[in-house]
Amino acid sequence: MKIKIASAALMVAAVTSSQFLCASEPSKGEILFKEYCWGCHHQTAEAFGPSFKTIANNRTKGEIIAQIADPDNTYKQLGYSRNSMPAFGDLNASQLEALADYIMKFKDKK
Repeated sequence: MKIKIASAALMVAAVTSSQFLCASEPSKGEILFKEYCWGCHHQTAEAFGPSFKTIANNRTKGEIIAQIADPDNTYKQLGYSRNSMPAFGDLNASQLEALADYIMKFKDKK
C-alpha cells in the first residue's frame, strides 16, 4: 500500500512540475515580440510606438496583421499621417498570426 501511495505521489509531482515548466515557457508570439517589436513597442506602456494594450483596444486582429506585414500600404487606413513602422515581410502567416494573438492578449477585458 505504501508503494502505491508513493508511486501516486511521484506521478502527481511529475505532472505538476511539467505543467509548471510548460506554463512558464514564452509563447511563439512573445518570442517574436522580443525579436521584432521590443525596440519600439511595449506591452502596456507607450514607447516609440503605441503599446500593445493600445493597439489591441483599437484594432482588429486583421488590421494588426496587415500593419505588421505591409505598413506602407495600411498606415493611412488606420488613421496615421505617416508611417514609421518597418515592414516585416520575412514573417510567414503562422508567425503573423502568433504575433497578432500575443498582441490581442493585452486587450482590456469587458
